[in-house]
Amino acid sequence: MKGWRRSLHRVIFEADTPMGKAFDLGLIVAIVLSVITVILESVGSIRAKWVWELHLIEWVFTILFTLEYIMRLICLDRPMRYVFSFYGLVDLISFLPTYLSAILPGAQYFLSVRVLRVLRIFRILKLMKYVGESDLLVRAMWASSKKIVVFFSSILIMITVLGSLMYVVEGEENGFTSIPISMYWAVVTLTTVGYGDISPQTALGKSFASLVMLSGYAIIAVPTGIVTVEFSKAFRQLSPTYSCPGCGAEGHDDDALFCKKCGHELPDPKS
Repeated sequence: MKGWRRSLHRVIFEADTPMGKAFDLGLIVAIVLSVITVILESVGSIRAKWVWELHLIEWVFTILFTLEYIMRLICLDRPMRYVFSFYGLVDLISFLPTYLSAILPGAQYFLSVRVLRVLRIFRILKLMKYVGESDLLVRAMWASSKKIVVFFSSILIMITVLGSLMYVVEGEENGFTSIPISMYWAVVTLTTVGYGDISPQTALGKSFASLVMLSGYAIIAVPTGIVTVEFSKAFRQLSPTYSCPGCGAEGHDDDALFCKKCGHELPDPKS
């Protein structure tokens, strides 16, 4: 990577330098203002009065984000890796709908996806590790997926049984007009939401509902415990974050020499 591209990479992808912090801060301000513009444009009275001004502002932000996207691709040795990454797709969606809106009216309202890019503020606050830990949560969810599937299958069976029983106990005259409606009541009650649009009227039904409510508290703790155990395992594997100059990937070990995704040589973090 040439010197100017390396310098550009440090400014755009890293926030450890004053220029990098200023770039991210300016980008975040632009993102927030652009989202506000899209929101205001959706209000009929404001759009009718300031339609041309709002369109002009939106195109200014669109050109700005387009240039930023191009610069990100220029400073990477393997830009296609970034294009198909999560943030790469978000960056593309942040300006592409404006161009599409010229052909498909209304597409510009998908620009609210830009708000996802505000996640980059964690780099400035030195809290990027919390964004990185989202990967740990995904791994924990994936590791516990089989257990969660079994759990929800059991809950589905329980809801079917509880709904059928309540349909028999209360009957149509008390609002439980069908088994699906009774199953809906079971879901609302078991999750302790309690909308109150359907409630048992008989003494037996109220007693039965009380048992369902108490069971809900115990059931809620089950998936939480499953994910927590897997998250604790994944947390022990947490590693520092370094940005790859090839594809922009992060989350490498502090002693890593090459990118774990594209194999590009990593720069010395001390340099």
